[in-house]
Amino acid sequence: MASTSSLALSQALLSRATSHNGSDKHVSLPAFSVLKSTSPRTTFSRRRSASTSSHSLRPLVRAAAVETMDTTTDSTLVDKSVNTIRFLAIDAVEKAKSGHPGLPMGCAPMSHILYDEVMRYNPKNPYWFNRDRFVLSAGHGCMLQYALLHLAGYDSVREEDLKSFRQWGSKTPGHPENFETPGVEVTTGLILSCFQFLSITEAFPSLSDLCKRAGPLGQGIANAVGLALAEKHLAARFNKPDNEIVDHYTYSIIGDGCQMEGITNEVCSLAGHWGLGKLIAFYDDNHISIDGDTEIAFTENVDKRFEALGWHVIWVKNGNNGYDEIRAAIKEAKAVTDKPTLIKVTTTIGYGSPNKANSYSVHGAALGEKEVEATRNNLGWPYEPFQVPEDVKSHWSRHTPEGAALEADWNTKFAAYEKKYPEEAEELKSIISGDLPAGWEKALPTYTPVSPGDATRNLSQQCLNALAKSVPGFLGGSADLASSNMTLLKAFGDFQNATPEGRNLRFGVREHGMGAICNGIALHSPGFIPYCATFFVFTDYMRAAMRISALSEAGVMYVMTHDSIGLGEDGPTHQPIEHLSSFRAMPNIMMFRPADGNETAGAYKIAVTRRNTPSVLALSRQKLPQLPGTSIENVERGGYTISDNSTGNKPDVILIGTGSELEIAAQAGEELRKEGKTVRVVSFVCWELFDEQTDAYKESVLPSDVSARVSIEAGSTFGWGKIVGGKGKSIGIDSFGASAPAGKLYKEFGITIEAVVAAAKSLI
Repeated sequence: MASTSSLALSQALLSRATSHNGSDKHVSLPAFSVLKSTSPRTTFSRRRSASTSSHSLRPLVRAAAVETMDTTTDSTLVDKSVNTIRFLAIDAVEKAKSGHPGLPMGCAPMSHILYDEVMRYNPKNPYWFNRDRFVLSAGHGCMLQYALLHLAGYDSVREEDLKSFRQWGSKTPGHPENFETPGVEVTTGLILSCFQFLSITEAFPSLSDLCKRAGPLGQGIANAVGLALAEKHLAARFNKPDNEIVDHYTYSIIGDGCQMEGITNEVCSLAGHWGLGKLIAFYDDNHISIDGDTEIAFTENVDKRFEALGWHVIWVKNGNNGYDEIRAAIKEAKAVTDKPTLIKVTTTIGYGSPNKANSYSVHGAALGEKEVEATRNNLGWPYEPFQVPEDVKSHWSRHTPEGAALEADWNTKFAAYEKKYPEEAEELKSIISGDLPAGWEKALPTYTPVSPGDATRNLSQQCLNALAKSVPGFLGGSADLASSNMTLLKAFGDFQNATPEGRNLRFGVREHGMGAICNGIALHSPGFIPYCATFFVFTDYMRAAMRISALSEAGVMYVMTHDSIGLGEDGPTHQPIEHLSSFRAMPNIMMFRPADGNETAGAYKIAVTRRNTPSVLALSRQKLPQLPGTSIENVERGGYTISDNSTGNKPDVILIGTGSELEIAAQAGEELRKEGKTVRVVSFVCWELFDEQTDAYKESVLPSDVSARVSIEAGSTFGWGKIVGGKGKSIGIDSFGASAPAGKLYKEFGITIEAVVAAAKSLI
């Protein structure tokens, strides 16, 4: 029986899950689920024929000579179950007239064995903490995962959901989305919401090519590395000799496209370095991409590359029906505990299709009515579309009681753990549930105008170290710039293979992989609050991962220093210009540019609490003063007044600044007041938060009948028009920067008190 505290936590998690997913999401959690990890978030011709089972054209790195896993499932039933997966995918893609049937048809055998024989999960509680995680990195083949979730008994994917594949409002979108479909851990293979444009593509068929693009491949395996890192870290911190409370695997299917993306090499290098022994990746080795056979662009020896990255490598030569080979490979992989494993599974894309198997034509388009019928005949499939044979349905139905039993056993284990190790249990519950310790925010530093001035990157370091001591799930690191980003957690060691309990993550120069790994950490458990850091301009290397953070509602904190021309002599290659504007244009991400210590602490306070929205903090290299009028509390407003000598909400002019330029706006305001002007100075620390405020509050800060407004920011003026209005003026930089001392750059680019005063006078 679960403990009373566990039951209360379970009820809170159930409420959170249903509120995030909505009443129509078919979410059902058992009464004693105790703890969950990831809550849903608000809001390709060296070919084999279909009947060929060997592949002899790529060199074998090593033969897998291991015992076969025990299985009591009749091989005929396995064949039937595998074909059920294939035809659920075929039928859904055919009905939608859009999708990717080839991968599910080829990967059905390995995925059947994984979901039916190997993985531990509870279909009725997709968020049970100690479940095994699965990531379909090749997300375009998502009908594979939807078919598996349907067979396994997940309420999120019913028959009607399969029939509405890629349709508006569907729980089976065109790529896996964790915020739409319970049972999907992370969002992978994103494309620009092509499932929402099907009505358009019906009218304009040429646009259907958009739906054949698989998006940022490699993000999924990167997320899987983050999930596996999270498991290893928690196991090191909380497992005891008499109670291994954290014990689960992360599995992923990656394709040739994932292998080509540079991010895969970044993250797999780190996975090998960190020795993530509970990460097992299946490489769908089918040698087909959108343009044809991979021989045209991808001929490297993947096996040797992964061995060099520190992975254990196994080759399953017959992925089409070599069930025992697949079982043996998984058994061997789980026996290797000191390094991750890549299982290369040679498959035939579109297996079973007489005329399209083994070709790019089956990758990203429906088979067509005639080829569907031919495939049914070829594989001896007499069933109607979307029909699951009764014996297959009966076989898979055992996962519901078995999953409930697995979770119940773990609940009992956790109750014993909580009784014997109450302090550790309290920390672990905070990470699993996302419930922050009482009074955590009191650890954040506060400042007054007489406090010493400092660069906001240094003030950020004070906040990071304070949060790490008060928030159990707080961890992170930098892309080889910790000493410059000021992101080292001084009281905690490094996460390394031999010290996985450490909370400093050393990513090396791998910005893209860093961001995507942090997404995986954030989506492992709601109480994980990962941060990652580099220079602001280098967000260009990791923008795809940051966009996935926003889309998948992963509350990663992006600590970005050297935020403007104020970094000085390193020059335009390092000076961000358009970056602030670009992130303000991105949905569901908060772009903070704090001006001093209080605003920096306020930004962190919001970033910690907004777990479904990632945050970017743009921080200065140069020293800034602690300004009068700023506060931690007012950062929640996004924009607020720091000084004002007007009455009746009618100043002569409003000066608006962010970050290091708020000081300039404040000084310009003082100059204008000396000349008898009434001036309001406003900090616009976070546009997104200001947009959330009531109309009345917005009017109190930016009254509509005051058109004399001047903004100043050492970056692009793009977007400021909506703040200053048609009659206002924006002072900024709409060209690249230059190499010179910061003071000289500010003068040459006109980011000065004098420029603000002149602009204001021209408007009054």
